[in-house]
Amino acid sequence: MRSHAPSLVGRDLHLTQLERSLADARQGMGSVVFLVGEAGVGKSRLAAEAVGQAVGSGMRVLRGRSSTTGPAVPFRPLTEALMSLFRGGDPMDDLALGPYRPVLGRLIPDWDTGERDSTSMVILGEAVLRLLIAAGRGQGQLLLLEDLHDADPETLGVLEYLVDNLAYTPVLLVATVRTDISDALDLAQSARRRGAATVVELPPLSRPQVHEMVAAQLGVDSPGDVPAEVLDRLWEDSAGSPYLVEELLQSMIGSGTLVQGPGGWRAVGDPRRDVPSTLARGILRRIDRLGAQGLTLMSAAAVLGRRFPLSVLQRVTGVDDRTLLGHLHAGVAARLVVPDEPAPDWYSFRHSPTLKALFTHMTPGRRAELARRGAQAVEELHPALEGDWCALAAGLRCEAGDRVEAGLLYADAGGRALAAGALNSAVTLLSRAESLLAEGGDPQARAAALENLLPALAEAGDFARAFDLADDLHALGGEGLSPVRLATLHARLAKVAHTAGRWSDGNRQVDRAREVLAGTPDEATAAAVDVTAAYLALDTPGPDRTQHAEKLARSAADTAERHGLPIVACQAWELLATVARERDPQESEAMLGQAMSAAERHRLPLQRMYAATRMGGNAWLAEGDTGGLLSARAEALRLGSVNIVHTVDGILVLDAVLRGRDDVARSAAAECLAVVRRLRMAPAVRYVVMAQATLEAHRGDRQAMEATLAAFTEWDGAGSQEEPLTRGLAGAFCALLEENRELAREELAAVQAMEADNPSTYHLGGTHGLGLLLDVLEGDADRARHAEITATAMARMRWNRQFVHLAEAVLLGREGAGADAAAAVERALAAAEPYPLAQHLGLRLVADAAHQDGWGDPVGWLRRAEHHFHERDIAAVTGACRAGLRRLGAPVHQHRSGTSGIPEQLRTQGVTVREFDVFRLLAERLSNKDIADRLFISPRTAEKHIASLITKTGAANRADLCARSAALRSG
Repeated sequence: MRSHAPSLVGRDLHLTQLERSLADARQGMGSVVFLVGEAGVGKSRLAAEAVGQAVGSGMRVLRGRSSTTGPAVPFRPLTEALMSLFRGGDPMDDLALGPYRPVLGRLIPDWDTGERDSTSMVILGEAVLRLLIAAGRGQGQLLLLEDLHDADPETLGVLEYLVDNLAYTPVLLVATVRTDISDALDLAQSARRRGAATVVELPPLSRPQVHEMVAAQLGVDSPGDVPAEVLDRLWEDSAGSPYLVEELLQSMIGSGTLVQGPGGWRAVGDPRRDVPSTLARGILRRIDRLGAQGLTLMSAAAVLGRRFPLSVLQRVTGVDDRTLLGHLHAGVAARLVVPDEPAPDWYSFRHSPTLKALFTHMTPGRRAELARRGAQAVEELHPALEGDWCALAAGLRCEAGDRVEAGLLYADAGGRALAAGALNSAVTLLSRAESLLAEGGDPQARAAALENLLPALAEAGDFARAFDLADDLHALGGEGLSPVRLATLHARLAKVAHTAGRWSDGNRQVDRAREVLAGTPDEATAAAVDVTAAYLALDTPGPDRTQHAEKLARSAADTAERHGLPIVACQAWELLATVARERDPQESEAMLGQAMSAAERHRLPLQRMYAATRMGGNAWLAEGDTGGLLSARAEALRLGSVNIVHTVDGILVLDAVLRGRDDVARSAAAECLAVVRRLRMAPAVRYVVMAQATLEAHRGDRQAMEATLAAFTEWDGAGSQEEPLTRGLAGAFCALLEENRELAREELAAVQAMEADNPSTYHLGGTHGLGLLLDVLEGDADRARHAEITATAMARMRWNRQFVHLAEAVLLGREGAGADAAAAVERALAAAEPYPLAQHLGLRLVADAAHQDGWGDPVGWLRRAEHHFHERDIAAVTGACRAGLRRLGAPVHQHRSGTSGIPEQLRTQGVTVREFDVFRLLAERLSNKDIADRLFISPRTAEKHIASLITKTGAANRADLCARSAALRSG
């Protein structure tokens, strides 16, 4: 009989899809195809067909496979796939990978420098992408990743980046995923929804297709050449699974039930009686050939998991080295197990049905016994249960029926994962622990698991599940849980509520925690409650919220210092730094430095990430520098902190808006909002919606701004930290772009009232910048008021600083210090350099005052502003600038094609498009006639343009003008 069908049965459409994708990849149009189906449905076989087609067309093929239980090998499928690049003899060190080559050391041992860093999945994904492109060398590549349902979170993080970025590359990514619930399946479905990948779903074969497959396997022309009873049995037992069809057919032939003679294939006896009724019997028949000891060995290995360590297996079975390796080699020959490279001394079962078959052979008591012996072996060989050994021991204890012990081990493993910042693993392990300990009836142990599970869920953005556990806290309290532990749980749930922006829920949990502690005071637990209460106080509307939050945080910090509570101390210093920022940036940085130092000293990656995020936020406010925020975001992405990733994303959206990068801001806002709305992250939603409203306001589109702000109110916007920004950054600017200064001042007065009722730690609302400038222009703010504002730290923040300098310029001009006033405008322009709309709006606002008091360059400023707002199609300000130029007696030029090509300095001097054409030719020191011939104008017209240029630019003569033109061209 043939070992494999000559062609795939029932997969013609799927093959066509893969052929088309391979052809596209060879043309530089990469794509992603997920092959999704149940175990044994033929995903690997279809993928192997794709490999054959790729090799036949000259494409390079890279293959990797994920694994299941046992100590995880991060990035295993990617490492396995990329390592094949180094086996073919092709030089790899000459690839132009630039700074990405060291990053790839995490995946490729040949390039490993031995240094471990915290490179984000985004950077690592880009490094893999560049390696694939560089290694392709024009021939196209197929990257095949199998069994992604067993992939580690790190692999999926890189894969998600590849999925979104393989278009327009010569790479086809094919991945196989089971239909069982998994992160990989979620990734595939999400990619399909957004059009980033094709999901090919493989259904079971139909009855005719099963018959056709059997005929092909047996090498006959048609199903009619196969005994009918055999076909019926194979269909009934396989349920259309190609793998089961093949295994059952092999069992029939191996048992002698189906034999080939001179007249073709015939059944011997009754297939319904003699043929194994399940695949398990077929597999066990092959295992039986290994002997009784081999069966025992395989059974013990199955209990250890799909992947199993030889050291533990040997301890469980008690066999010597020679016997162990002998049976393993026999298992490899029987196609039951394979060496699990690259992990040394690990093997894995070839197919998961083999494990199920072995389980059917064992009684529940036998499985429990082997699992208990396996757990004992793991604990003896690895007493500290370091790394993933703890989770493996937990799984074995669970299989043995020691559910409380398993829950404790899972809780231990989950707590370690949370402390290490591995949030996804922490959630998985702690969820198992909580479930097992809930069944086991041990409230103290369950509470310990919940203490870590709640913050892990909050960081991962799973607020709904965290709040579902709230009812359980009441039940735990009635089961004799200690007051300290119960208060701690209420405090943890309050922190979840704060992260989700649910102030009322959070404050209720704080009140319950304090009620519990009233009868049994405990300073350390009270400090944890206080620091959470401080964060809630800072966000809960009220006129004294800042002072109240600071008082609570300082008390918590002092207690944490006395009792050695590093997490509480870090949280307290981070909040105190936020409050101190408006008083003294250096004090704020010092506090964050304390938090950072404590986090590093006590190895608290999450707290370090929070401190780094706040440091990045301070740098952004001080100088508009986003570098620190981007670094913190990369760290949050690596750790899996959804909360911080999207908090930073909101700030970056606003930064793009203020910098006039409208398309970037709009796209990023939509992408971020889609996630934070789904996760119900209210603070992040409010911030991004505020940024969207600011975007519309800075375009002068009031209708769109107000429509956007309607969504803001749906997310508890009243009294929030973000509310003043909706009036100061959005409403006031929209009014100014409508040339309605009175309305803008009303908006800023509303901001001032809001901040009096609900002090904000967000300082870009205008009370320390734009509002001061408008008051000075209106005559409602004098030198004393200016000095009062500039004495604050908020006025020194870069966004506010530009308006403070302009206000100073107006005051100096009124005082007759024209030169000093002009210098102040230059300082304002330097501060406003990243913010083009604010820069030009500021020039438009101070131009009239400069003209009235006789200082600066009001004509040039109005020309610059007029051109900017004309390009942005903001008619009201464009018209006001043109009217201002006319009042100043300056000519107003029409906007002809090519105006944008005139250097800004010349444009502000009033140089027209035609005059600039003449100016450029002066660099060649041509005569008037030569210039006229080049431009098809008369020599007289050329002479007039040159005279106008000398006047507008202030050149001494024609020679000076020629020199300036030459300098511009050489520059």
